[in-house]
Amino acid sequence: MIRDAAAVIAGVVTAFVLIMLIEKLGHLIYPPPADLDWSDPAAVRPYIATLPLLALLFPMFAWMIGTFAGSRLACFIGTARPLTLAGIVGGLVLAATIANLIVIPHPLWFSILSVLGIAASAWLAMQLCPKSKTVNADH
Repeated sequence: MIRDAAAVIAGVVTAFVLIMLIEKLGHLIYPPPADLDWSDPAAVRPYIATLPLLALLFPMFAWMIGTFAGSRLACFIGTARPLTLAGIVGGLVLAATIANLIVIPHPLWFSILSVLGIAASAWLAMQLCPKSKTVNADH
């Protein structure tokens, strides 16, 4: 139980650190205006509408890569069923992503593909986990 909780924590931290780093890279390549107020959807909507496709793909791939890596790590460390561990990590990333998509307006196609991509990434990580692990009862 403790090992599984640590696995989920490690997976979530890994996912969000990777997401942050990949998004930062995207902002270095496609810097947003310095005066953009991210908390004002009316100001963000026209900015998002002008972004090139690659600039939009950075956060989408960040979320998918972070979900995959975090879910995979949780499965590797934990002893619970892979579906449980990958599902928790993927679910937390998905919840944060949905909150982001609500607060910051994005194109509909982007929102749909992001949500599906996160679910697919967690599922793929789960599929790549070992089907059975032998765990020492002393741990």
